[in-house]
Formats: sequence, C-alpha cells, structure tokens
Amino acid sequence: MLNTALPSLAELENATEFQARHLGPWEQEQAHMLSVIGVASRQALMDGIVPASIHRARPMDLPAPLTEAQALAELKSIAQQNKVMRNFIGQGYYGTHTPGVILRNILENPAWYTAYTPYQAEISQGRMEALVNFQTMVTDLTGLAMANASMLDEATAAAEAMTLAARAGKSKSTRFVVCHDVFPQTLEVIQTRALPLGITVDVVHAAQLAEHLTAHDCFAALMQYPGVNGQVRDLRPLIDALHAKGALAIVAADLLALTLLTPPGELGADIALGTTQRFGMPMGNGGPHAAYLATKDEFKRSMPGRLVGVSVDSHGNPAYRLALQTREQHIRREKATSNICTAQVLPAVIASMYAVYHGPSGLTRIAQRVAAYTAILAEGLKALGRTLIHSTYFDTLQVQCDDRDAIVAAAVAKGINLRIASADTLSISLDETSTRDDIIDLWTLFGGTKALPSFAAFEGGVALGLPAALRRSSAFLTHPVFNTHHSETEMLRYLRALSDKDLALDRTMIPLGSCTMKLNATSEMIPITWPEFAHIHPFAPRDQLQGYDLLNEQLCAWLSQATGYAGISLQPNAGSQGEYAGLLIIKAYHESRGEGHRNICLIPESAHGTNPASAQMTGMTVVVTKCDSEGNVDLDDLRAKCEAHSANLAAVMITYPSTYGVFETRVTELCALVHQHGGRVYVDGANMNALVGLAAPGQFGGDVSHLNLHKTFCIPHGGGGPGVGPVCVVEDLVPFLPAHRSAGLGTPSQVGAVSAAPLGNAAVLPISWMYIRMMGADGLKAATEVAILNANYVATRLADHYDIHFSGGSSTIKGGGVAHECILDLRPLKDASGVGAEDVAKRLIDYGFHAPTLSFPVAGTLMVEPTESESQAELDRFCDAMIAIREEIRQVEQGQWPQDDNPLKNAPHTAASLLKAEWPHAYSRETAAYPVASLRQQKYWSPVGRVDNVYGDRNLFCSCVPVSQYQE
Repeated sequence: MLNTALPSLAELENATEFQARHLGPWEQEQAHMLSVIGVASRQALMDGIVPASIHRARPMDLPAPLTEAQALAELKSIAQQNKVMRNFIGQGYYGTHTPGVILRNILENPAWYTAYTPYQAEISQGRMEALVNFQTMVTDLTGLAMANASMLDEATAAAEAMTLAARAGKSKSTRFVVCHDVFPQTLEVIQTRALPLGITVDVVHAAQLAEHLTAHDCFAALMQYPGVNGQVRDLRPLIDALHAKGALAIVAADLLALTLLTPPGELGADIALGTTQRFGMPMGNGGPHAAYLATKDEFKRSMPGRLVGVSVDSHGNPAYRLALQTREQHIRREKATSNICTAQVLPAVIASMYAVYHGPSGLTRIAQRVAAYTAILAEGLKALGRTLIHSTYFDTLQVQCDDRDAIVAAAVAKGINLRIASADTLSISLDETSTRDDIIDLWTLFGGTKALPSFAAFEGGVALGLPAALRRSSAFLTHPVFNTHHSETEMLRYLRALSDKDLALDRTMIPLGSCTMKLNATSEMIPITWPEFAHIHPFAPRDQLQGYDLLNEQLCAWLSQATGYAGISLQPNAGSQGEYAGLLIIKAYHESRGEGHRNICLIPESAHGTNPASAQMTGMTVVVTKCDSEGNVDLDDLRAKCEAHSANLAAVMITYPSTYGVFETRVTELCALVHQHGGRVYVDGANMNALVGLAAPGQFGGDVSHLNLHKTFCIPHGGGGPGVGPVCVVEDLVPFLPAHRSAGLGTPSQVGAVSAAPLGNAAVLPISWMYIRMMGADGLKAATEVAILNANYVATRLADHYDIHFSGGSSTIKGGGVAHECILDLRPLKDASGVGAEDVAKRLIDYGFHAPTLSFPVAGTLMVEPTESESQAELDRFCDAMIAIREEIRQVEQGQWPQDDNPLKNAPHTAASLLKAEWPHAYSRETAAYPVASLRQQKYWSPVGRVDNVYGDRNLFCSCVPVSQYQE
C-alpha cells in the first residue's frame, strides 16, 4: 500500500516536468509580476488583452505530455523506423565526416546555435568572422570575386541566381536555359520560381547548348559542373556562346571537386552556386545545409542574401558588419529583389570551419581520395564487362545496366542505395566516407559471379577521370586562417575565441521583438545528430523513410491543432519560403477557378518587409493599406481598397498580433471583408507565440499562414539560420500545397517544389516534435500566456520611464496592455537629448544585453519581446538596465554630459579603450564599464567599438584580406 503522506503517483511521475523547465518565472514569481501589472491572475490578464472574438472554441487535441526521458525514448522508436543505408545516390547529397571538434563545439554548442542574426555587429564579431571565412572559402574555390554568407539550399540558390541574372544582365530576353544534367530538384524549384515571373525555362542537352543559342535567345543559362551523372564537361565553349548572345553563364559547382577542377570563374562564369553540404554537414534527409552563391564584382550590389563586410569601429580598428543587402526588404519592400530574410548561418559556420580545420592540402587530399576511389571503381567495373556512359568523372559514374532492377534489388538487400539514372543505367556517387570495402561490395553487385578485381593492381596509382585541360592550377585558401588551425588544440581554441566575442542566448536574454528568442532545450537538440535522422538521403526509396514520414505526419497534425488549419507542408525551409509558398497556393487556387486575373495583394504599411517582397515574387501587385494611430489596420482604408480592386483582389497579408505587438480587435471583421470581395486572407505566423492555445488563425478567418518553427516552436536561430517555415492552409486550399515531383511526390493541382528536398530542413524537425511532445496542450497554452505576461511586466515596469508605443487591450493595465512584445518610443528623448534608439541599443551592450529590435517596425523605437523562457530575475535585470539608461539620458537632458560625449554616444566601451592612459570624457571609466554593480560579477566586453556602417558600404571588403587593406 502506498504511503498516504506521499504525493500521488501521478505527481511523482511528473509528466509535466518540462513545462516548469521551459517557463522562466515560477508560480510565485508570476504572482508577483501579475500584482505589479495590476491583475489578479493570468486568466484575467488574457481576458483584458486577447479579444474575445478570436478565442478558441475548444482546446488543442494533443497527446498528454511526456517527461524529457520519455519523449526521447518515443522519438528514438520513430527514428529507428528509418533505414540507415550506405548511400551512393549523390544528386547533391553525400556522406561526410563532421570533425569531432566541430560537432561538439559548434553544432552541439549553444554559444553558436542560440545566437541571432548578426544585425548588432558589435556583439556578433565571432560568427561574422566565421562567415567571412565562409565567403573567402567560396570565392577562392569558385574563382569569383564576391560570395554571400550562405543560401537556403542549392536549388533555391539557383533560382536566386536566375533572377539575379534577369535583373543584372543586359539581355531583354525572358528565356532561361537549364542544361539537361542539372540536378532534377534544382530544375523543379527553378520552374516553380520562373512561372509567376513570366520566365520561360528551356531544358537543353548541354552538348547542344551552343547550337540552341544560334536559334534562340536567353538571358542566362545554368550548367552543372560536374553533371548529375558524373560527366565533367569543358564549359568554356558554352560560356563563350552565351556571352556572344549577351547572356550570363551560371554554373552549379561541387566545391570539393573544385579543389581539383578549374574553377567556374576561370572558365568565364558570371555566377556560381552550389551546396556546401559535403563540408561536414550530414545529409539529414535534405537539410539544413548551407548553399553558396558567388558572382563577379560588378553584380555585388544586386546579390541576394546576407553579405558580411569589413568596416572600422570608432577606434579605427577593423570590425565586421552585415553589408549592403541587410534587411533590404524593409527599405525597398515590394521593390525588393528577394524575400530572403536569413540564410543557413550555422551550417555555413560548420562548412567554413571544415575548410579551416582541413586546410587546402587536407581538402585536396579528401578530393583526391574520392577521385582515386572513383577511378578504381571505374576500372574494376570495366574489367567486369560493364560499360560506362561517360569517360570523364570526379565522384560519379553512370553505368549501362540491362539488369538494372536486379542490381537495385540486390543492392538494397545489401544495405546499399544506388541512383536510377535512366531506364537502363545506374549512377554511383562516392564521397568522403567511401572505403575499399564499399568498392568491393559495388564490384560484387555489378560483377555477379565473375572474379573481382584486386586492389593490389591499383596500389601504385590510377589515372583519374578528370580531363587534363580542366585540372586546377590556381592556389586557393592561402589566407593564414586556413593554414593555422589544423591540430585539434588550435582548432578548439580558435572556436572558443570566436564564441567568446559574441552574445548568445546561453549568456543573456535576447529581447528581440518579432524574433522570439526562446529556450532551445538540450533535450530537444539531442536527436538531430542521431544517425537515424542525420544519415538519411532525401531521395532514398520511400520505404526507407518511414520514421521521417511518421514524424512529418505527427508534427503536421499537432501544428494543425495549434493553428486551426486543415493541411500543412513542412517543405519550406525558411519563413520567407513559407510566405512565398502560401501566396503561390492562393494564386493556384484563383487560377483553378478561372480567376487567374486576381493579382492584387493588399498589405498594411505595418507588415514585415518580406510580405511585399514575397508578393512581388509570385507576380502579384502590392497595394499598401493604412494603419491608424494605434497601429491597427485602418479598416476604412482597407474597405475602400477592397471595393476599388474587388474584381482583381487576390489576397490580403496581415500579421497577427500585429507587427506593432497589438491584438487588433476587429480581425474577424477584416477577414470577412476580404472574403466578401473574393480574396483570401494570409496571416503571417511570425507572432504565433502570442496565439498558441488561445486563438487559431484558421478559426478566426485566416486561409493561409506560415509558421516560424525557429521562433514559436523552438528550433534555434543558429546565428541567422537554419529555420523552418511550414505553410498551413484551410480545407479548400489543401490540394495546392507544394509538391515535389522530382521525388515522385505530388498531384497535378499542387504548386511546384519550393525547396530542394521534399521535407526541407528535415533534420531539425525533431526539435519542434520534442517541444510539443513534452509541453502538451496545457503547456503550450501556458507558454503563450507567460510570454504575454512577461511582455506586460516589462511594459509596466518601463511605462514610467519610456513611452510604450501602440499599446492596446485593457486600460486598467499600466502599460496599456500589449501582446507578446512592446515598443519603446525613443523619439521624444532624442528631441530632448540627442540620444536615439541606436545609442540605447549600443549602450545595452555595456550592460551585457543584446539590443531589442532597432527601428522596426517604427523608426526611432526599440521593440522588446522577452518570451516565456526568461525568469523574473532576468526580466528585472533588463528593466533595471533600461531604467538606468533612462537616467543616463536624463543627465544629458540636464546638461551634465554633452550631447556628443556621453556613455550612450560612445557605447559600447571596449576594455582596450578603458585602459588608455588618456580619458578625455565627461563621465568616469567606471560609469562606462560598470554602470550597475552586478556587472562586476559577470561582465561581457564588446570586442570592438561602435561599427561605422557608412564606411563599410563605401569600402566593401567581404573576404579574408590583410588588415592593412581594410583602411586603404
């Protein structure tokens, strides 16, 4: 018999243990915070802020929560339903060894994976140095002048290269040529992207490209190097033919092969792109992997994505910063050239460090081994009587096989996957992980009962399959960073030195509005490196992917419960991709009804900048609608524009709660109005962390949403990626969800693939699965309520010191009642003191904080989102810092400190600047360094002073060059 003095067995089993660990404030702290706000309970707070008109009719139907150990065990059983095979499929995905020092100290290290996009340059110097290494690696290997800091995947990089060529090239043609041996998933994504832009895609055999150009124009062509079936083709005649027609040459190139092959830039290519997956990132059923895009210097200011450049700080020292395109959508909006918001920073860092660790000689040795093994395999196959389709190759062979199906079946029985290249051929791709035993097994498959060749015959060397005329002669990776850190000791210290320069969530609250920097729990992260998830090829036979299929099914079902939508696709591998896919779905819906003329997209002026950029990418025309003085969509203006464009209205795009952090009370009326005029309602899911469990877009009138799993559902931001942006739709739009026909998936009604792999960034989906499985319905609802509680606590504490901009909800709440974030208006203070929002943002670094979102959505403001994961102690630390900063501003207002020389204008203060013999400032060194006493126990020192943005754009350096050149 149980001892009745003990808690109940259910309490002892503690199924809800993770909820308490995920939520920052304890129950006692929540009670205190509620008393500060002036409400009796969390429920009373929700009643005062969340409009009754959007309340859920019923709670989410989710499995009961599990403990961390139970959830990991259940997920392990799902993972084991995948079959881990030896994959020789290739097609852009290869086996690779992640060096242990990189695995442990980057991929599994929260100092790297919890960091945010490096918009605040001063506290992001470490990861930006890693990204400059990435850019340098790419420019060196491709032989082109400029490279960005990564793309989402190779296929979308190719699509971006196509649109880059269309706008930057001189040709007026609307035709784009894709060579026949480009990866099939790349072709499909290009076709998806081209269709709404009115671009015609011609698929032409590479050998016939020059002839094709004599009768047809085009603005650019894409060539694969080496081709999907292994052939290494001399592209120079094709590139010359393109240039003669005024067209640009785009080359999708394998970076490992480029250590041995003449780089695209030396062949004359204008743009190069590809994936860095085989530089240390497991296949992961398709992602995340960092793609690259490199161009000639003349196209640098049109290049999509993020670009890290070198500027100088306030002390004249070199400092890194994001350059040129940084958040261009928020400036150019519907005129933006791309909707890319972030990229694949964490995988890019891994790829760059793979190159740093191995160096040029190490990479060359790996490539030579792959090429040698491939040549040995080729000679053995020929000795066994097999015919090779191509005489040139790097890592891939295409083999004539009249007995194709029998070989495939025998291979699968032996735990091997080959690629079916055609009706009577198979292709075999080797990689870094290939061994002698693999080659013997492959010979056995193709040789049948014949005697196998002996490796002894090849010990003296073998002729590689690379054409002599295409052997690389130029040096690469000559910078010292790629020639220094080859011992594990040196590499370990280098990685530690870089991470020490940065502020990530492992050291401090990151109060970024709209970005939802919440806990990325360790138990959620553990499964991503399990072999059953990590070593899966995205184009393996479907019966080998049953674990991923079940993960997809369950996660989609749970997200449907959270959002109220009927169907979900997890394919989009970023929020921008989810937006784009959602608008394609709306477009396809209208076309299916014979209303393809509907092309007007109404977007409030408060919307995220990616919204109008996504709309223009789908061929829609953006019409901006007004907001009122409280930040709500102006329904009178929206009504007028709906009526004016009724016949052509395709959609409205709103963010809910709004970008201003407000629950608009008339959102259901807004949805009904748009539906009345035949349009569909797109609800941006960026602020879903304020809705889960309380309200569902699919229930209050939304037709389509994208989610940011890297926000609401705990996938880490990774310094600017990876992300996942699922697209969610109501019942009648389900038939239009993205297909992936190159993988044999989809129906004719579905829109084309938007990402390279069928399940996008599949390897990080277990993170969100674990979060939902451990939280359950009640836990997710509690997370939402505590996120709103934390935001209102911050707003209440700061209301006496700063204007809280665009607050709504209950008038009884001191801060006015905000959603999950609040906007602090610094404009009145700047008028009185000269101190602006940027000065406050930089001064927060001295206090050990990452700044809130700066000047978005309103110039001159700071948007604060504390999330549910921060404790009362951390919230108080932030509020105390903001209040102390307000007092510093007051001293400027009162004339105690000059407007041009005070701790805010000179922030952040480096240790070196404080140690100088001269101190010419009106305030003390102690005020600069230790404005609050607690900093003496734990102090973050900014590695650089304030970075000069204007200098960086005027003097653009984006690769590793000698420091002396930075200031020429």
